[in-house]
Formats: sequence, structure tokens, C-alpha cells
Amino acid sequence: MDGPRTVDAVLQWRASPLTRALMTCFGVGLAVALIASRWQLIAFVAPMLGVLASIGWQRRPMSVSVVGRPALTRCFENEPVQLSAELAENRAGATLELQPVTGLDIAPVSADSRRATVSATAGRWGRYPLRTRVRLDAAGGLLTGTATVDAADLFVFPVAPPQPTGIPRTELPDRLGTHLTRHIGPGVEFAEIRPYLPGDQLRTVNWAVSARRGSLHVTERLTDRAADVVVVVDMSAQPAGPATAVTERALRGATQVVQTALRNGDRAGIVGLGGRRPRWLGADIGRRQFYRVLDAALGVGSEYQHTAGTLAPRAAVPPGAVVVAFSTLLDTEFALALIDLCKRGHPVVAVDVLEGWPFADDDQPLLQRMWALQRSSMYRDMRVIGVDVVPWPAEVTLDQAMSLVPDRSRRSS
Repeated sequence: MDGPRTVDAVLQWRASPLTRALMTCFGVGLAVALIASRWQLIAFVAPMLGVLASIGWQRRPMSVSVVGRPALTRCFENEPVQLSAELAENRAGATLELQPVTGLDIAPVSADSRRATVSATAGRWGRYPLRTRVRLDAAGGLLTGTATVDAADLFVFPVAPPQPTGIPRTELPDRLGTHLTRHIGPGVEFAEIRPYLPGDQLRTVNWAVSARRGSLHVTERLTDRAADVVVVVDMSAQPAGPATAVTERALRGATQVVQTALRNGDRAGIVGLGGRRPRWLGADIGRRQFYRVLDAALGVGSEYQHTAGTLAPRAAVPPGAVVVAFSTLLDTEFALALIDLCKRGHPVVAVDVLEGWPFADDDQPLLQRMWALQRSSMYRDMRVIGVDVVPWPAEVTLDQAMSLVPDRSRRSS
């Protein structure tokens, strides 16, 4: 959570209910005086006209300051948090009230004319503002100023499923970790037994085998190594309809991959391509990195970096890193970025979150069949280049979809 934020609400002034009532009374009185020839009524409504003429002399402040506490809050889906907004200045006639925000459930905790505290809950990840409406009456009561500002921001992170998501099998960096490899080294998994050589440690001697064979033999084991995992998320604009609806699953899948990698002791990072300002965060370890990745995905904070162009920066993807991309694969530039990563020597897996026809209209059966054939051809062509594409249907978990990724390391050995 951040500290308080002070926002200046620029007031828009208009006639107050008192002014409209005076104008109505003056108009009715003047009309009756003219129609009924009751000139005495003019003396009655003349003071109202004098009061209305003073509307230009009313003191009208340009803005009112609103304080939001805290200024920025991070939470997960369906997690309640408390937010408050209050007027920073004690102005007579000023009132504050909270406005509804789509997708944000607000339950009042305490409220008065100057301060409001609520418990907010969001069922979907994203950014939700604490929207406040300020109302201020001018000194004479003839003008009313109103303004609507966002006093605070609530960033809701997606909740990743608890299932671990396996990474593609490939050659891993020479760093101690939890992924079993086919390399001989420190570990617990049995590899083979060989004759003793000068320099071998005595604790590796297999005494039972040495006694049977009459000479010293040692046990070799398979080493465990750590991986660098970089998630690439497609942030390009999608056509309205099913393609836009499934983009939510892309961030959920990215969160699940990063969560699994960090739990395994791997380093994880993120690259968001296709938006107006593509952003990236370098790979790192630790629980704090998980929240930094979520911040970068939602564009919160300042720890991530921006990039130019449509390709992933080399600094964002360490040598030998495993790349897992989530996309609808409708943007050609995003596909070219994945091909570029494959040419750099990275194992790349593209998770296709789109199912079926990407547009809202469903009355094009011939076009849908042609598009499905073209889609399968694109899958085949990208696999030939080296980018493995796996579909991720809604009824299948991500770990089940990732289990279809072929083992390229075994194929290349």
C-alpha cells in the first residue's frame, strides 16, 4: 500500500436549485403581471431579479482537494480491502460521496458529508478507481460546483490455480535447482556405476559393488538444475467478441507459470508485447519477484522497464531461458517476436488461448472452416521453425495443456 494521495477536483459550476426556483418564481410572477395587468406583482418579483443579478458576484473556487487513503492498494480477487476518501479542506457547503464503479463491490464502513470509508471487493483482476463526487455550494447559494475524481486506485491481481505447471524440457543453465537433468553431477537420482578414478570423493564409493567386484566403484547421480522462465503476454488489441473475452485467461496462465517457477526455485520474468508501451521485467527469484511480475503485468509501480519496437529485448530474456507465451496468435508481429526468440536459441512454447472463430458473428460456416484450416497450417509452420504451439481450451487446465509440449531436448540428443 502507498501513502495518501491528494487530488484537485476541478469544479464545474452551474445554477443551483435555489437559482432555478427564483427564476421560476420570477418568470411566473412576471407573466401573471403582464397577462392580468397586475402591475403590483412587479414590485413583488423585482427583488428576485436583483438577487439573480448578483450571480456574477458569487465566490467560486476553482477546485477542491480530495485525499484518498491509501493512494494505491494491491490485493487479489475477492479479497476485501478498506479505502477512504475525504475532503482536504474544511469548506462550508462542501460534500463528498462515492460513485459506483463497474465490477467493484463497495460496502460502506463509515460515512459523513466530508469523509467516506468503504470495504471494496473485486471479483476480476484489473484496475479499479475509488471514484468520488464532490459538491460545493457558492457563498450566496446561487451556484453549485460538482466534480468527479479518482481519489485512489485498487489493483486486483489474478488468483492462479494451485496446480504446478511444468516447463518444457530443455538444456538448463549450470545452476543448482530442482529440475532433474540427464547430466552427471551432484544430485540424488541414480545414474550409473563406474570404476573409481583418482580424485573421486570417498563418499561416492559404492562399497557393496566394490566388495563384489574386488575393486573400488563409485555411484554417479543425475544433477538437478534451475531454469530461467520468461513469460511473454500478448497485449495487442483484439477484435470484439470471443478474441477479446479470452484475453483474461492469458494473464491467469502467465501468473500460474510464474508462480510455479518461483516455487521451484527458478528465476522468472515477464515481457508484455503488442501494447502502446511494451514493458518487461528481468528474471529474478524470490517471493517478492512474484508481486513485481504482477505489477509489471498490470502496469503498476515503476520497477518494470519499457521497450521500443515489437521484439522482446535481449536483456529481458537471459541466455537459455525458457519462453512461454500466451496469445490469441492473431497478431503477426507477436508471432514474429516468438520466431525471433526461437532464432536466438530459446525454447519457445506458444499457448493459444483462443478457441474457434475469433469474431462475434457466427453465421459464417464456410469462412469458419477455412479459418480453422489456415489456423492448423500456422500451427504446423511454427512447429517446423521451432515454436511449439499448444491449444488451451477452457475445460482443460494449463498443466494438462502444457503436458502436450514435445521433448525437444531428447529429440536433439
